[in-house]
Amino acid sequence: MTTSEYSVLLGEIYDRQVDTIYRVCRMYMKNHQDTADMVHNTFLSLLKKQKTFENEEHEKAWLIKVAVNMCKNELKHWHRKTEDISELEITAEDKRDEVMPLVLQLPDELKVPLYLHYYEGYRSEEIGEMLGISASAVRTRLQKARERLKENF
Repeated sequence: MTTSEYSVLLGEIYDRQVDTIYRVCRMYMKNHQDTADMVHNTFLSLLKKQKTFENEEHEKAWLIKVAVNMCKNELKHWHRKTEDISELEITAEDKRDEVMPLVLQLPDELKVPLYLHYYEGYRSEEIGEMLGISASAVRTRLQKARERLKENF
């Protein structure tokens, strides 16, 4: 595949997946500027690797895994400062969803698996692979997240 052909393909992948990757990164980064940086870095990684995918689900899963890893690495830096989660922007789509503001208040370890499962439709095995934890741990986190949401809803 030539560079120009890959550039066209990359543009198509970006158009298909940017919203999902943005939302995943936002769960970790909590502010627009850092989120935009992580989205940019995720697609830059794709460009550098010139990765090809079996199908759109493989593409989406790979990008989510890269985005999650980049966000986690960025958050490990000692100089990181995050905004108060109460100031997190909620999109128009999220405003229609009464549960999303409560989901955003959960800790990352509960919020991200819950989002990937209920909003993106991934199974616990897939989420575990993306996050580097067991499927059993994902199911436990989903249960804890549901319990916390029930308390607050």
